[in-house]
Amino acid sequence: MSEKNDQPAWLQKYMKSPSKQQELYKRTLVIVMLSQIFGGAGLAAGITVGALIARDMLGTDSFAGVPVALFTLGSAAAALIVGRLSQRFGRRFGLGAGFITGGIGAIGVVAAAVMNNVFLLFVSLFIYGAGTATNLQARYAGTDMANATQRATAVSIAMVSTTFGAVAGPNLVGVMGRFAEGIGIPPLAGPFILAAAAYLLAGLVLITMLRPDPLVVAKAIADASAKKETHSFNKDEVTSDRRGIVIGATVMILTQIVMVAIMTMTPVHMEHHGHGLRDVGIVIGIHIGAMYLPSLVTGILVDKIGRMTMAAAAGATLLAAGLVSGLTSGESMLMLIIALALLGLGWNFGLISGTALIVDSTNLSTRAKTQGAIDVFIALAGAAGGALSGIIAAYFSYAVLSLAGGLLSLLLVPVVIWSRSKRKSRKAA
Repeated sequence: MSEKNDQPAWLQKYMKSPSKQQELYKRTLVIVMLSQIFGGAGLAAGITVGALIARDMLGTDSFAGVPVALFTLGSAAAALIVGRLSQRFGRRFGLGAGFITGGIGAIGVVAAAVMNNVFLLFVSLFIYGAGTATNLQARYAGTDMANATQRATAVSIAMVSTTFGAVAGPNLVGVMGRFAEGIGIPPLAGPFILAAAAYLLAGLVLITMLRPDPLVVAKAIADASAKKETHSFNKDEVTSDRRGIVIGATVMILTQIVMVAIMTMTPVHMEHHGHGLRDVGIVIGIHIGAMYLPSLVTGILVDKIGRMTMAAAAGATLLAAGLVSGLTSGESMLMLIIALALLGLGWNFGLISGTALIVDSTNLSTRAKTQGAIDVFIALAGAAGGALSGIIAAYFSYAVLSLAGGLLSLLLVPVVIWSRSKRKSRKAA
C-alpha cells in the first residue's frame, strides 16, 4: 500500500483535490479572521493601561515599562511553546491553547489590581503574554495552504481583522473603567476584563472551528510531493533558506524593538502633559489601527514589489515616527497621533515583509517550530525595548527615547543592502 493511501480518507480528499485545498485556504482565513477580531481586543488592554497600572502600584515612572517587558517575556516563552504544539498537533490546538492561557493571565491581572498585589500582577502579566504571542502567530495559519504569490496577502488578511478588536479595545478604556468601578474593581483593571473575555473567545473559536487543520493538511501534501521529486537542489535551498530566515528575523526584531519602546512610554508621556485616559485611548487606538489596518495594502505591496523594498520602507517610516514624537510637543494631540500612526505603520511594513521572508525560507516539516522560535526573539526584543524605555524616559526624556528609536531603525538599511548584495552574488555564480 502506498504512503498516500495510508492517510485517513478525509485527508486524502484534500491531498487529491486542488479545489478542496483552495476551499480550505479560504475557510481557514475566515476562521482566523474571526479569532483575530477577539484576539485584537485582548491585545489592546496591556498596551493601553499596563504601564499605568504598574506606575500606580509602584509609585514611580522608572518601572512603567516593566508590564510591557513582562507580558512580552511571557509571549516569548509562549511563542516557543505554541510553535512546538502547532508543529506537533496542528494550528488548532497550539493557537487555541495560547489564547486561553492569555485569558487566564488577564483574569489574574484583574485579581492583582483588586488585591493591590504587585507580585500577582507581574506573574499574571507574564501569563497574559501568551495571548500576545498567539495573536502574532495566528498570522501564519493563513499561509499554510497559500501558494508563493498569496503568502504576504494571507498574512495581511489575518492581521487586518485584528484591527477591529485592537482599535475598539483602547477606545473602550473609559467604558470598561466605569464598568469595573461600578463592580468594585479599580478602573485601570477594566480593560483586562475585556481582554480575558476576548482571549477566551478567540481560543474557543479556533478549537471548535479550525477543522480540518490547515497545517496538518499542508504537511501531508508536502510529504507526498517530496516523495515524487528529486533532491538535486537541496544544498542550494538550505543555504538560501538560512539566509532568508536571518534576514526576515532581523527585520521583524528591529521593528519590534523600536515600536515597543516608543509605544510603551507614550501613555505615561501623555499623562505628564495633562491628557486623560480618553486621549490615551484615542492615540493608542489609532496606533494599533495603523499597526493592522493597512495590512491588506501592505500584503499586496510585499507580494508585488518585493520583501526587501517594503523592509526598507519600514525603516524610513519608523525613523519618521521617532523624529515626529521626539521633536514635537507632548501637549499636541495631533502630533502624537501622527507619530504613533507612523510608528504602527512602520511596524506593519516590517512585520509583513519579514513574515513573508520566513514563510518563503522554511519548509513545512519544521515551519511552525521555526516560526515559534523566531517569534521568541521578536518577543525578547520587545521585552528589552519595553524594559529599557521606562529607564531611558525617566533618566533622560521621552524625546531622547523617541529619537534613539528612530535612529535604531536605520539599521534596516544595511540589512537590505546585505540581502541585495547576496542575491547579486548568487546570480553571478
